Amino acid sequence: MARINKGKSQQIDMLHSGLADKILLFALPLAVSSILQQLFNAVDIAVVGHFASSQAQAAVGCNGPVINLLLNLFIGISVGANVVIANYIGSQKKDKISGAVHTAMLIAIISGLILLVLGIAVSRPMLQLMDTPPDVLEGAVVYLRIYFLGMPFIMAYNFGAAILRSIGDTKRPMYCLVFSGMVNAGLNLLLVIQFKMGVAGVSIATVVSNIINAVLILFFLSREEEPVRLSIRQLRIQKEELAKMLRIGMPAGLQGMVFAVANAFIQTAVNGFGSNAAAGSTVTLNYEYVNYFIISAFNQAAVTFTSQNYGAGEYGRCKKIFRLCMAFSLAFSAMVSIVVLIGQDFFISLFTTDKAVIEYAAIKIQRMFTLNCMVSTYEISGAALRGMGYSMTPAMLTVFGTCVFRLAWIALVCQKYHTFGVLVSVYPISWVVTGAAVLAAYFILRKKAFAGKSIGYPA
Repeated sequence: MARINKGKSQQIDMLHSGLADKILLFALPLAVSSILQQLFNAVDIAVVGHFASSQAQAAVGCNGPVINLLLNLFIGISVGANVVIANYIGSQKKDKISGAVHTAMLIAIISGLILLVLGIAVSRPMLQLMDTPPDVLEGAVVYLRIYFLGMPFIMAYNFGAAILRSIGDTKRPMYCLVFSGMVNAGLNLLLVIQFKMGVAGVSIATVVSNIINAVLILFFLSREEEPVRLSIRQLRIQKEELAKMLRIGMPAGLQGMVFAVANAFIQTAVNGFGSNAAAGSTVTLNYEYVNYFIISAFNQAAVTFTSQNYGAGEYGRCKKIFRLCMAFSLAFSAMVSIVVLIGQDFFISLFTTDKAVIEYAAIKIQRMFTLNCMVSTYEISGAALRGMGYSMTPAMLTVFGTCVFRLAWIALVCQKYHTFGVLVSVYPISWVVTGAAVLAAYFILRKKAFAGKSIGYPA
Protein backbone atom coordinates (compact mmCIF):
# COMPACT_ATOMS: atom_id res chain seq x y z
CA MET A 1 0.00 0.00 0.00
CA ALA A 2 1.83 3.08 -1.20
CA ARG A 3 -0.58 5.52 0.37
CA ILE A 4 -3.98 5.58 1.98
CA ASN A 5 -5.83 7.37 -0.81
CA LYS A 6 -3.98 7.62 -4.09
CA GLY A 7 -6.35 10.27 -5.36
CA LYS A 8 -5.43 12.72 -2.61
CA SER A 9 -2.78 15.08 -4.00
CA GLN A 10 -1.92 16.37 -0.51
CA GLN A 11 -0.58 12.98 0.54
CA ILE A 12 2.98 11.83 -0.02
CA ASP A 13 4.07 8.30 -0.87
CA MET A 14 6.87 7.83 1.65
CA LEU A 15 7.57 4.18 0.87
CA HIS A 16 8.65 4.26 -2.77
CA SER A 17 11.11 6.03 -5.13
CA GLY A 18 13.20 9.07 -4.19
CA LEU A 19 13.28 10.62 -0.73
CA ALA A 20 15.03 14.00 -0.92
CA ASP A 21 12.32 15.80 -2.88
CA LYS A 22 9.56 14.25 -0.77
CA ILE A 23 11.21 15.20 2.51
CA LEU A 24 11.50 18.78 1.26
CA LEU A 25 7.90 18.70 0.03
CA PHE A 26 6.84 17.54 3.49
CA ALA A 27 9.10 19.72 5.63
CA LEU A 28 9.13 23.07 3.83
CA PRO A 29 5.37 23.74 4.05
CA LEU A 30 5.55 22.78 7.71
CA ALA A 31 8.48 25.14 8.28
CA VAL A 32 6.87 27.94 6.30
CA SER A 33 3.56 27.59 8.15
CA SER A 34 5.24 27.66 11.56
CA ILE A 35 7.44 30.61 10.58
CA LEU A 36 4.48 32.52 9.21
CA GLN A 37 2.58 31.83 12.40
CA GLN A 38 5.53 33.10 14.41
CA LEU A 39 5.81 36.17 12.21
CA PHE A 40 2.15 36.89 12.84
CA ASN A 41 2.72 36.27 16.55
CA ALA A 42 5.71 38.60 16.37
CA VAL A 43 3.23 41.32 15.55
CA ASP A 44 2.07 40.86 19.16
CA ILE A 45 5.53 41.78 20.40
CA ALA A 46 6.11 44.57 17.87
CA VAL A 47 2.72 46.20 18.36
CA VAL A 48 2.89 46.32 22.16
CA GLY A 49 6.54 47.34 21.98
CA HIS A 50 5.85 50.32 19.70
CA PHE A 51 2.32 51.28 20.75
CA ALA A 52 2.20 50.25 24.43
CA SER A 53 5.40 49.88 26.51
CA SER A 54 8.44 47.72 27.12
CA GLN A 55 6.61 46.37 30.21
CA ALA A 56 3.73 45.22 28.03
CA GLN A 57 6.25 43.72 25.61
CA ALA A 58 7.87 41.78 28.45
CA ALA A 59 4.44 40.71 29.75
CA VAL A 60 3.63 39.05 26.42
CA GLY A 61 7.07 37.48 26.01
CA CYS A 62 7.78 36.12 29.48
CA ASN A 63 4.77 33.76 29.35
CA GLY A 64 6.42 31.25 27.03
CA PRO A 65 7.92 28.97 29.72
CA VAL A 66 4.60 28.80 31.61
CA ILE A 67 2.61 27.98 28.47
CA ASN A 68 5.13 25.37 27.34
CA LEU A 69 5.32 23.78 30.78
CA LEU A 70 1.60 23.02 30.77
CA LEU A 71 1.23 22.35 27.05
CA ASN A 72 4.22 20.16 26.22
CA LEU A 73 3.01 16.95 27.85
CA PHE A 74 -0.03 16.81 25.60
CA ILE A 75 1.87 17.98 22.54
CA GLY A 76 4.15 14.98 23.14
CA ILE A 77 1.13 12.69 23.03
CA SER A 78 0.20 14.19 19.65
CA VAL A 79 3.67 13.13 18.46
CA GLY A 80 2.81 9.63 19.69
CA ALA A 81 -0.40 9.74 17.63
CA ASN A 82 1.56 10.78 14.55
CA VAL A 83 4.05 7.92 14.99
CA VAL A 84 1.40 5.25 15.64
CA ILE A 85 -0.79 6.20 12.66
CA ALA A 86 2.18 6.50 10.31
CA ASN A 87 3.46 3.10 11.44
CA TYR A 88 0.05 1.54 10.75
CA ILE A 89 0.15 3.03 7.25
CA GLY A 90 3.60 1.58 6.59
CA SER A 91 2.64 -1.85 7.90
CA GLN A 92 -0.68 -1.75 5.98
CA LYS A 93 -2.92 -2.08 9.07
CA LYS A 94 -5.84 -0.11 7.66
CA ASP A 95 -8.23 -1.54 10.23
CA LYS A 96 -6.22 0.08 13.04
CA ILE A 97 -5.99 3.59 11.58
CA SER A 98 -9.54 4.81 12.21
CA GLY A 99 -9.44 3.79 15.88
CA ALA A 100 -6.15 5.62 16.35
CA VAL A 101 -7.50 8.78 14.67
CA HIS A 102 -10.61 8.97 16.85
CA THR A 103 -8.70 8.09 20.00
CA ALA A 104 -6.26 10.92 19.28
CA MET A 105 -8.97 13.52 18.73
CA LEU A 106 -10.85 12.62 21.90
CA ILE A 107 -7.59 12.93 23.85
CA ALA A 108 -7.18 16.38 22.28
CA ILE A 109 -10.58 17.54 23.50
CA ILE A 110 -10.13 16.20 27.03
CA SER A 111 -6.60 17.54 27.40
CA GLY A 112 -7.65 20.96 26.11
CA LEU A 113 -10.33 21.26 28.77
CA ILE A 114 -7.88 20.17 31.49
CA LEU A 115 -5.35 22.76 30.34
CA LEU A 116 -7.99 25.49 30.24
CA VAL A 117 -8.85 25.03 33.91
CA LEU A 118 -5.28 24.37 35.05
CA GLY A 119 -3.80 27.28 33.12
CA ILE A 120 -6.20 29.85 34.53
CA ALA A 121 -5.69 28.53 38.07
CA VAL A 122 -1.87 28.56 38.11
CA SER A 123 -1.11 31.63 35.99
CA ARG A 124 -0.35 34.03 38.81
CA PRO A 125 1.45 31.57 41.13
CA MET A 126 3.69 30.35 38.28
CA LEU A 127 4.61 33.86 37.21
CA GLN A 128 5.36 34.82 40.80
CA LEU A 129 7.59 31.76 41.22
CA MET A 130 9.50 32.94 38.16
CA ASP A 131 10.19 36.32 39.83
CA THR A 132 8.36 38.16 37.07
CA PRO A 133 9.15 41.87 37.56
CA PRO A 134 6.38 43.70 39.48
CA ASP A 135 5.83 46.16 36.65
CA VAL A 136 5.21 43.22 34.28
CA LEU A 137 3.27 40.78 36.48
CA GLU A 138 -0.31 42.04 36.12
CA GLY A 139 -0.12 42.26 32.34
CA ALA A 140 1.41 38.79 32.14
CA VAL A 141 -1.40 37.32 34.27
CA VAL A 142 -4.05 38.92 32.03
CA TYR A 143 -2.37 37.55 28.91
CA LEU A 144 -2.06 34.02 30.28
CA ARG A 145 -5.61 33.74 31.57
CA ILE A 146 -7.14 34.87 28.30
CA TYR A 147 -4.69 32.72 26.30
CA PHE A 148 -5.70 29.55 28.15
CA LEU A 149 -9.36 30.09 27.25
CA GLY A 150 -8.36 28.97 23.76
CA MET A 151 -6.54 25.83 24.89
CA PRO A 152 -9.18 23.27 23.70
CA PHE A 153 -8.85 24.75 20.22
CA ILE A 154 -5.05 24.69 20.35
CA MET A 155 -5.12 21.00 21.22
CA ALA A 156 -7.68 20.19 18.51
CA TYR A 157 -5.46 21.84 15.92
CA ASN A 158 -2.24 20.19 17.12
CA PHE A 159 -3.68 16.69 17.17
CA GLY A 160 -5.51 17.24 13.87
CA ALA A 161 -2.32 18.48 12.22
CA ALA A 162 -0.45 15.45 13.61
CA ILE A 163 -3.00 13.14 11.98
CA LEU A 164 -2.62 14.88 8.62
CA ARG A 165 1.18 14.77 8.91
CA SER A 166 1.02 11.01 9.41
CA ILE A 167 -0.33 10.67 5.85
CA GLY A 168 2.19 13.17 4.50
CA ASP A 169 -0.08 16.22 4.34
CA THR A 170 1.58 19.37 5.67
CA LYS A 171 -0.04 21.78 3.21
CA ARG A 172 -3.52 22.02 4.69
CA PRO A 173 -2.22 22.69 8.23
CA MET A 174 -0.17 25.46 6.60
CA TYR A 175 -3.28 26.94 4.99
CA CYS A 176 -4.96 26.99 8.41
CA LEU A 177 -2.06 28.82 10.03
CA VAL A 178 -1.69 31.35 7.21
CA PHE A 179 -5.34 32.34 7.31
CA SER A 180 -5.63 32.43 11.10
CA GLY A 181 -2.31 34.27 11.32
CA MET A 182 -3.57 37.06 9.09
CA VAL A 183 -6.66 37.37 11.27
CA ASN A 184 -4.43 37.47 14.36
CA ALA A 185 -2.25 40.23 12.93
CA GLY A 186 -5.25 42.31 11.88
CA LEU A 187 -6.93 41.97 15.26
CA ASN A 188 -3.69 42.90 17.04
CA LEU A 189 -3.50 46.17 15.16
CA LEU A 190 -7.19 46.89 15.71
CA LEU A 191 -7.41 46.02 19.41
CA VAL A 192 -4.07 47.47 20.52
CA ILE A 193 -3.76 50.59 18.35
CA GLN A 194 -7.40 51.52 17.80
CA PHE A 195 -9.02 50.32 21.03
CA LYS A 196 -5.96 50.71 23.30
CA MET A 197 -6.47 47.26 24.87
CA GLY A 198 -2.75 46.50 25.26
CA VAL A 199 -1.89 43.01 26.48
CA ALA A 200 -5.56 41.98 26.68
CA GLY A 201 -6.07 42.87 23.01
CA VAL A 202 -3.08 40.77 21.96
CA SER A 203 -4.30 37.72 23.89
CA ILE A 204 -7.89 38.03 22.57
CA ALA A 205 -6.55 38.11 19.01
CA THR A 206 -4.52 34.96 19.73
CA VAL A 207 -7.57 33.09 21.05
CA VAL A 208 -9.65 34.02 18.00
CA SER A 209 -6.92 32.80 15.64
CA ASN A 210 -6.67 29.50 17.54
CA ILE A 211 -10.43 28.96 17.20
CA ILE A 212 -10.14 29.48 13.44
CA ASN A 213 -7.24 26.99 13.28
CA ALA A 214 -9.26 24.31 15.05
CA VAL A 215 -12.40 24.79 12.95
CA LEU A 216 -10.45 24.55 9.70
CA ILE A 217 -8.43 21.47 10.66
CA LEU A 218 -11.55 19.64 11.88
CA PHE A 219 -13.31 20.53 8.63
CA PHE A 220 -10.47 19.02 6.59
CA LEU A 221 -10.44 15.84 8.67
CA SER A 222 -14.20 15.42 8.40
CA ARG A 223 -13.87 15.51 4.58
CA GLU A 224 -11.02 12.97 4.40
CA GLU A 225 -11.60 9.52 2.97
CA GLU A 226 -11.55 6.42 5.12
CA PRO A 227 -9.79 5.30 7.22
CA VAL A 228 -8.51 8.78 8.19
CA ARG A 229 -11.90 10.55 8.11
CA LEU A 230 -13.00 12.04 11.42
CA SER A 231 -16.57 11.44 12.60
CA ILE A 232 -17.90 12.92 15.84
CA ARG A 233 -20.05 9.83 16.40
CA GLN A 234 -16.99 7.57 16.35
CA LEU A 235 -15.04 9.50 18.99
CA ARG A 236 -13.99 7.02 21.64
CA ILE A 237 -10.79 5.96 23.33
CA GLN A 238 -9.49 2.53 22.35
CA LYS A 239 -7.19 1.27 25.08
CA GLU A 240 -4.72 -0.44 22.74
CA GLU A 241 -4.21 2.68 20.62
CA LEU A 242 -4.04 4.93 23.67
CA ALA A 243 -1.36 2.72 25.22
CA LYS A 244 0.78 2.89 22.08
CA MET A 245 0.41 6.67 21.78
CA LEU A 246 1.31 7.14 25.43
CA ARG A 247 4.31 4.82 25.13
CA ILE A 248 5.75 7.00 22.38
CA GLY A 249 4.27 10.35 23.38
CA MET A 250 4.64 10.47 27.16
CA PRO A 251 8.46 10.45 27.19
CA ALA A 252 8.46 13.16 24.51
CA GLY A 253 5.88 15.15 26.48
CA LEU A 254 7.71 14.77 29.78
CA GLN A 255 10.90 15.81 28.03
CA GLY A 256 9.12 18.93 26.83
CA MET A 257 7.80 19.65 30.31
CA VAL A 258 11.19 19.29 31.96
CA PHE A 259 12.67 21.36 29.16
CA ALA A 260 10.09 24.05 29.95
CA VAL A 261 10.99 23.85 33.65
CA ALA A 262 14.63 24.50 32.80
CA ASN A 263 13.64 27.41 30.56
CA ALA A 264 11.42 28.74 33.34
CA PHE A 265 14.46 28.83 35.63
CA ILE A 266 16.42 30.59 32.90
CA GLN A 267 13.56 33.06 32.45
CA THR A 268 13.61 33.62 36.21
CA ALA A 269 17.32 34.37 36.00
CA VAL A 270 16.68 36.72 33.06
CA ASN A 271 13.95 38.47 35.04
CA GLY A 272 16.52 39.05 37.77
CA PHE A 273 18.27 41.50 35.43
CA GLY A 274 15.08 43.62 35.20
CA SER A 275 12.32 44.33 32.69
CA ASN A 276 14.76 45.57 30.03
CA ALA A 277 16.53 42.20 30.02
CA ALA A 278 13.16 40.41 29.89
CA ALA A 279 12.09 42.57 26.95
CA GLY A 280 15.42 42.07 25.15
CA SER A 281 15.14 38.31 25.59
CA THR A 282 11.59 38.48 24.25
CA VAL A 283 12.78 40.26 21.10
CA THR A 284 15.31 37.53 20.27
CA LEU A 285 12.79 34.75 20.90
CA ASN A 286 11.09 35.56 17.61
CA TYR A 287 14.24 34.72 15.65
CA GLU A 288 15.04 31.73 17.86
CA TYR A 289 11.60 30.34 17.06
CA VAL A 290 12.12 30.80 13.33
CA ASN A 291 15.32 28.77 13.48
CA TYR A 292 13.76 26.12 15.70
CA PHE A 293 10.72 25.76 13.43
CA ILE A 294 13.00 24.91 10.52
CA ILE A 295 14.69 22.22 12.59
CA SER A 296 11.32 21.03 13.91
CA ALA A 297 9.98 20.66 10.37
CA PHE A 298 12.73 18.20 9.49
CA ASN A 299 12.24 16.61 12.92
CA GLN A 300 8.62 15.91 11.94
CA ALA A 301 9.74 14.62 8.56
CA ALA A 302 12.21 12.25 10.24
CA VAL A 303 9.52 10.96 12.62
CA THR A 304 6.86 10.40 9.97
CA PHE A 305 9.02 9.03 7.15
CA THR A 306 10.89 6.75 9.55
CA SER A 307 7.65 5.50 11.12
CA GLN A 308 6.16 4.47 7.80
CA ASN A 309 9.33 2.90 6.43
CA TYR A 310 10.19 1.15 9.69
CA GLY A 311 6.68 -0.29 9.74
CA ALA A 312 7.22 -1.52 6.18
CA GLY A 313 10.61 -3.04 7.05
CA GLU A 314 12.48 -0.64 4.75
CA TYR A 315 15.54 -0.23 6.96
CA GLY A 316 17.83 1.06 4.22
CA ARG A 317 15.40 3.88 3.52
CA CYS A 318 15.30 4.65 7.25
CA LYS A 319 19.06 5.25 7.22
CA LYS A 320 18.77 7.52 4.19
CA ILE A 321 15.91 9.45 5.79
CA PHE A 322 18.12 10.17 8.79
CA ARG A 323 21.02 11.39 6.65
CA LEU A 324 18.84 13.63 4.50
CA CYS A 325 16.86 15.15 7.36
CA MET A 326 20.05 15.85 9.31
CA ALA A 327 21.77 17.45 6.31
CA PHE A 328 18.76 19.59 5.39
CA SER A 329 18.20 20.68 8.99
CA LEU A 330 21.82 21.67 9.56
CA ALA A 331 22.05 23.54 6.25
CA PHE A 332 18.83 25.55 6.50
CA SER A 333 19.37 26.34 10.18
CA ALA A 334 22.93 27.52 9.55
CA MET A 335 21.73 29.84 6.77
CA VAL A 336 19.15 31.46 9.04
CA SER A 337 21.71 31.87 11.83
CA ILE A 338 24.14 33.64 9.50
CA VAL A 339 21.45 36.03 8.28
CA VAL A 340 20.36 36.90 11.83
CA LEU A 341 23.94 37.45 13.01
CA ILE A 342 24.82 39.69 10.07
CA GLY A 343 21.57 41.70 10.25
CA GLN A 344 21.07 41.74 14.02
CA ASP A 345 20.83 45.54 14.29
CA PHE A 346 18.04 45.66 11.74
CA PHE A 347 16.17 42.68 13.16
CA ILE A 348 16.24 44.05 16.71
CA SER A 349 15.10 47.50 15.56
CA LEU A 350 11.90 45.96 14.20
CA PHE A 351 10.74 45.35 17.77
CA THR A 352 12.20 48.08 19.92
CA THR A 353 13.98 51.43 19.94
CA ASP A 354 14.87 51.28 23.63
CA LYS A 355 18.69 51.33 23.91
CA ALA A 356 18.79 49.19 27.05
CA VAL A 357 16.53 46.56 25.51
CA ILE A 358 18.61 46.57 22.31
CA GLU A 359 21.79 45.92 24.31
CA TYR A 360 20.38 42.81 25.99
CA ALA A 361 18.89 41.52 22.72
CA ALA A 362 22.24 41.88 20.92
CA ILE A 363 24.08 39.92 23.62
CA LYS A 364 21.63 37.04 23.39
CA ILE A 365 21.69 36.89 19.58
CA GLN A 366 25.49 36.78 19.50
CA ARG A 367 25.64 33.97 22.06
CA MET A 368 22.88 31.82 20.63
CA PHE A 369 23.06 32.07 16.85
CA THR A 370 26.72 31.16 16.55
CA LEU A 371 25.91 27.47 17.16
CA ASN A 372 22.11 27.36 16.83
CA CYS A 373 22.23 24.78 14.04
CA MET A 374 23.61 22.25 16.55
CA VAL A 375 20.07 21.79 17.86
CA SER A 376 19.62 19.62 14.75
CA THR A 377 22.00 16.98 16.11
CA TYR A 378 19.71 15.90 18.93
CA GLU A 379 16.36 16.85 17.40
CA ILE A 380 16.79 14.79 14.22
CA SER A 381 18.45 11.86 16.02
CA GLY A 382 15.69 11.79 18.63
CA ALA A 383 13.02 12.01 15.93
CA ALA A 384 14.47 9.06 14.03
CA LEU A 385 14.54 7.01 17.25
CA ARG A 386 10.89 7.85 17.97
CA GLY A 387 10.01 6.82 14.44
CA MET A 388 11.41 3.38 15.28
CA GLY A 389 9.44 3.30 18.54
CA TYR A 390 12.22 4.35 20.92
CA SER A 391 11.05 7.39 22.83
CA MET A 392 12.41 7.07 26.36
CA THR A 393 16.12 7.06 25.50
CA PRO A 394 16.22 10.34 23.53
CA ALA A 395 13.90 11.90 26.10
CA MET A 396 16.17 11.03 29.02
CA LEU A 397 19.33 12.14 27.25
CA THR A 398 17.73 15.41 26.15
CA VAL A 399 16.44 16.05 29.67
CA PHE A 400 19.95 15.63 31.01
CA GLY A 401 21.70 17.65 28.33
CA THR A 402 19.29 20.56 27.94
CA CYS A 403 17.64 20.62 31.36
CA VAL A 404 19.81 19.21 34.14
CA PHE A 405 22.91 20.74 32.60
CA ARG A 406 21.25 24.16 32.30
CA LEU A 407 20.01 24.11 35.89
CA ALA A 408 23.50 23.19 37.08
CA TRP A 409 24.91 26.07 35.02
CA ILE A 410 22.52 28.54 36.66
CA ALA A 411 23.24 27.21 40.15
CA LEU A 412 27.02 27.03 39.82
CA VAL A 413 28.45 29.13 36.99
CA CYS A 414 25.95 32.00 37.05
CA GLN A 415 26.28 32.38 40.80
CA LYS A 416 30.00 33.04 40.37
CA TYR A 417 29.83 35.01 37.10
CA HIS A 418 26.60 36.96 37.36
CA THR A 419 26.30 38.51 33.91
CA PHE A 420 23.62 38.25 31.24
CA GLY A 421 26.15 36.98 28.68
CA VAL A 422 27.27 34.11 30.92
CA LEU A 423 23.65 33.17 31.58
CA VAL A 424 22.63 32.81 27.92
CA SER A 425 25.89 31.05 27.02
CA VAL A 426 24.36 27.92 28.56
CA TYR A 427 22.31 27.38 25.41
CA PRO A 428 25.06 26.65 22.84
CA ILE A 429 27.09 24.63 25.34
CA SER A 430 24.09 22.44 26.19
CA TRP A 431 23.31 21.91 22.50
CA VAL A 432 26.75 20.41 21.89
CA VAL A 433 26.54 18.14 24.97
CA THR A 434 23.05 16.89 24.13
CA GLY A 435 23.77 16.41 20.44
CA ALA A 436 26.76 14.17 21.11
CA ALA A 437 24.74 11.99 23.52
CA VAL A 438 21.65 11.52 21.36
CA LEU A 439 23.65 10.90 18.20
CA ALA A 440 25.57 8.11 19.94
CA ALA A 441 22.31 6.58 21.19
CA TYR A 442 20.81 6.70 17.70
CA PHE A 443 23.59 4.68 16.09
CA ILE A 444 23.62 2.11 18.91
CA LEU A 445 19.84 1.56 18.98
CA ARG A 446 19.49 1.65 15.21
CA LYS A 447 21.90 -1.24 14.84
CA LYS A 448 19.91 -3.31 17.34
CA ALA A 449 16.55 -2.44 15.83
CA PHE A 450 17.52 -3.22 12.25
CA ALA A 451 19.07 -6.50 13.34
CA GLY A 452 15.79 -7.49 14.97
CA LYS A 453 17.33 -7.68 18.45
CA SER A 454 15.08 -5.00 19.92
CA ILE A 455 11.75 -3.75 18.66
CA GLY A 456 10.64 -0.31 19.76
CA TYR A 457 6.91 -0.81 19.08
CA PRO A 458 4.77 -2.88 21.42
CA ALA A 459 3.10 -5.90 19.92
